[in-house]
Amino acid sequence: MNDPLPSLSALRAFEATARHLSMTQAAHELHVTPGAVSLQIRDLEASLGVSLFERRTRQILLTAEGRDYFATLRTAFQLVREATASLTARRRGNALALTCTAGFATHWLLPRLQRFEDMHPDIDVRISASHRMFDFERDGIDLAIRHGLGGYEGLISERLVDDELVPVCIPTIATALGADPSPDDLARYQLIHDVYRRDWQLWLAAAGATKVDASRGPIFSDGNGAFEAMKSGFGVALMRRSFIEKELAEGRLVAPFPLGLTSKLAYHLVYPGTALERPAVAAFRRWLLSEATA
Repeated sequence: MNDPLPSLSALRAFEATARHLSMTQAAHELHVTPGAVSLQIRDLEASLGVSLFERRTRQILLTAEGRDYFATLRTAFQLVREATASLTARRRGNALALTCTAGFATHWLLPRLQRFEDMHPDIDVRISASHRMFDFERDGIDLAIRHGLGGYEGLISERLVDDELVPVCIPTIATALGADPSPDDLARYQLIHDVYRRDWQLWLAAAGATKVDASRGPIFSDGNGAFEAMKSGFGVALMRRSFIEKELAEGRLVAPFPLGLTSKLAYHLVYPGTALERPAVAAFRRWLLSEATA
């Protein structure tokens, strides 16, 4: 059986007072009197059996217990505020919830998202970056971007990003490889893998390399880890061109081999059949597809 919770009004009084370190300012925020705030906090302290504030002349300070309690409550109240804002925005029809992997969000979506916000400043896009397979209805998700072969039962799936994978490294490694490197020169460097470890085997076979152990090198659970390791100079990684186009253009990364690997795996835009009934979701889908083909 769950322990009873303190009253919400008492928790609000404490959270506001702890944030302002002033009962007067907390009372102003909550539209009550300072005396009412003081009474709520004393009742809360009595129910918890601890002192939350150290009361001094013209000043109050949080006790150690008060600081710990405030840190947790502040997070809890912020989550409530965000959930409320999301709910009211969705009721107005100008918010959408999207889930995708952290790698896709970091390297493809976020560098382009400002263009959508400039076109639709009234639409609030909420992104959940996770490998978890969300349930659209239960988790309140409108659109998902999933990496795989496509074809998700009961859902519409549209191929979104399927450009080539190319070996990428930092400029110092590219310089060491030389102006016209052989694929076998990669034997001198670590091959950085994500969970799709077979990609390096396929690329090396297509490039005609015979002296490189495709299984060698660290494996990262997501593309972000592989990217950060490559960027730090740990070795060479296979990345989609569209994920690194800015870094390549600015010379911060180099693709030393012209050969790209076409994979059966791709990023797909996935959604229930009713999702596009909401104008905000339909607008974001159109924008995603236009960016993918730009």
